Amino acid sequence: MSTLLTLAIEAEVAAELRVRDDAGRPPRVVTDTEGGAPLRCCLRRSLPGERLALLAYAPLRRWAARTGGDPGPYEELGPVFVHAAQCEGPGGTGFPVEMCGERRVFRAYDAVGNILGGRLVDRHLSLDAATAEAVLAEQFADPGVALVHVRAVEFGCFLFEVHRA
Repeated sequence: MSTLLTLAIEAEVAAELRVRDDAGRPPRVVTDTEGGAPLRCCLRRSLPGERLALLAYAPLRRWAARTGGDPGPYEELGPVFVHAAQCEGPGGTGFPVEMCGERRVFRAYDAVGNILGGRLVDRHLSLDAATAEAVLAEQFADPGVALVHVRAVEFGCFLFEVHRA
């Protein structure tokens, strides 16, 4: 996947969100007793006992502020988990292996922030890194696609963003 870049929530943005989230509220800090929460700061699953911040995040709003886009009605605000304190960030550059194995929606956006389409990848298709990379390659074959959001199906939560490298 050398032509694609998988992005976690940047450390500087996560630091801001730990103070006040994109809904204007302080985050909820919890201790994860079971583990397994998808962490958007480092693109791995939480471990039992880790301190997490549950907060509201508007990924297209943040993207539009950097790029001059205007997602309008496509801007979404949703819950995400990050570590309660700064962490080491993602451990790799490809599709995050710990985010595989479950149903995912790959939602493509244009340079303004309009949705161009989406692709459901269900468990029966065995979402592994190779399958995910193939879906992303298909989406980015359309020159109009500027970015793709990967989301959880059950709750619709944003997991991470993918761009051309």
